[in-house]
Amino acid sequence: MNRKKAFALPYIVWMIVFTIVPLLLILFYAFIHKTDTGALIFTTEYIRSALSGSSMSVLLLSLEYALITTVLCLLLAYPAALFLWQLRSRIGSIVNLLFMLPMWMNFLLRTYAWRALLDMSGPINRVLQWLGLPGQQLLYTEGAVIFGLVYNFLPFMLLPIYTAFTKIDRSYVQAAEDLGANRWQTLTRVILPLTRSGIITGVTMVFMPAVTTFVVSRLLGGSQTMMFGDLLENQFMLLKDWNTGSALAVVMMVLMLLSMALVRKSDDGVMPGGM
Repeated sequence: MNRKKAFALPYIVWMIVFTIVPLLLILFYAFIHKTDTGALIFTTEYIRSALSGSSMSVLLLSLEYALITTVLCLLLAYPAALFLWQLRSRIGSIVNLLFMLPMWMNFLLRTYAWRALLDMSGPINRVLQWLGLPGQQLLYTEGAVIFGLVYNFLPFMLLPIYTAFTKIDRSYVQAAEDLGANRWQTLTRVILPLTRSGIITGVTMVFMPAVTTFVVSRLLGGSQTMMFGDLLENQFMLLKDWNTGSALAVVMMVLMLLSMALVRKSDDGVMPGGM
């Protein structure tokens, strides 16, 4: 037992230094105000400021973008995972690897690449002009931001869903077909329930990071689009207002905990293997 505790000690130290201590600092700056005399008083002023109209509008916009991104990723990833599952195992693994290849490249570089592609002088507009069509303002739009979010987070939806597919016993599908179920009934009554755990995991892995991202909105949306991650960065890095920034972080943490609780509640009825 002592040896096991010794092996766990580095992890415990890591969690304390890089997780617990930063969380305590965020809570301290969010609820403690330092007066001119140096006294520390408890206050909810910064939380009220974080819940003000301008901050809430940015938060609601971020939630809207994250929800749209999650739905689009699910609509794209589920058929792709189903297609990969129906392929022979070796071919499916190769195609799945091709889907995962973008994840090997830096997130920032991928976003910069799409910025060049969507620019007025980029390849897409050049093709449109070659076809005799007028150039389109694709960059610095809401569509560009959502497109960038979907592109960057799609693998995080595909991988858990495909993993859930690989755990399905194909005899269940054969049994449903033997009992007279058509393809749609087999999909909705057999395959979909068995892959529910993968869907929930994918939704969690896409929705939560999409709410707090700031690189995509800045590079593809420009100054016209601000998401909650941009607001947080501005408070900490630009305005040096750690109190308001920490309050915004607390609001985001509460929302993340509520989202995780809802996801866990919906996942309670899912047995291992997706059943």
